[in-house]
Amino acid sequence: MIKKIIAAFVITATITTSLFATPGDKVEAAYYHTKAISVAKANLGVPYRWGGITPTGFDCSGLVKYSFGKAGVPLPRTAADMFYTKGYRVSSPQVGDLMFFAPTKASRPTHVAIYIGSGKMIMASSSKGVIITYTSNTYWKPKYIGAKRI
Repeated sequence: MIKKIIAAFVITATITTSLFATPGDKVEAAYYHTKAISVAKANLGVPYRWGGITPTGFDCSGLVKYSFGKAGVPLPRTAADMFYTKGYRVSSPQVGDLMFFAPTKASRPTHVAIYIGSGKMIMASSSKGVIITYTSNTYWKPKYIGAKRI
């Protein structure tokens, strides 16, 4: 019974939110998603640095936090905090959505990337620094646990 009530509430909230979203909301979201991706791309090749949050070195969540911050959208420091406290889950990522990865489906997210379209994402890789790679990458695909729209 409680699950049905919660499901009805979630559906109602989603419909209500979409009914009152204005074209300006969509334009604003497109702007900051585009800006965040542009900032991340400007940092291609920056080396990986655990705990790094600046263009001298990034870890995965540091790159996402920095990129969205430059676009005017503050985010928490870690992939797990981003996953649990920001945005809403989406079944299919769109440009600018965050993609989350974990060692196992049941564990906390330990990696985050930004979806840039055409089956690609930009991320800070511990072995190659900031790179663009395919979402179908054999290493990351099995670790994918979901996407969120900020």
